[in-house]
Amino acid sequence: MAEPTAHSSIDIAAPPELVYRIVSDVTGLPEWAEETERCVWLGGATGPAVGAQFRGVNRHKGRRWAMKCTVTEATEDPQRCRFAFQVSLLGVPTAVWSYDIEATERGCRVTESTRRLAPDLPTKLVNRYLLGVPDRDRHNQRNIERTLQRLKEYAERQAANSADV
Repeated sequence: MAEPTAHSSIDIAAPPELVYRIVSDVTGLPEWAEETERCVWLGGATGPAVGAQFRGVNRHKGRRWAMKCTVTEATEDPQRCRFAFQVSLLGVPTAVWSYDIEATERGCRVTESTRRLAPDLPTKLVNRYLLGVPDRDRHNQRNIERTLQRLKEYAERQAANSADV
């Protein structure tokens, strides 16, 4: 498998199963994901399962676009969880996104990564001229870092709230 075109990791003081539920509930992504405006399950899907599809609507600098996504991995394990999906535009796979969650002594470590699948030249043209993103890989790297920080804050709040109950 090819190396990710962007990735980063962060430690989160929350149980891995809680963080997995957060990242695999695509309808909640707008709460913490940097570019995501909304996500809805498609075709009767109601949650993460391999083959389930959802539509994600993203925004950047006032531009919006929708992508169809297919879950490729949905593994919830007490020590190591993984949620991954392939993004397609007009039926053509453009990227794979994944969240790897490993248990640690204080909670978990989350690694978010993406791997571009679309050919370089069309990707550059679409991103630069239609979406206003001159370098998609660098843009994704910044977004992953922001997203992981927001995920950390969100998950740690959720963990604290559930501990208070």
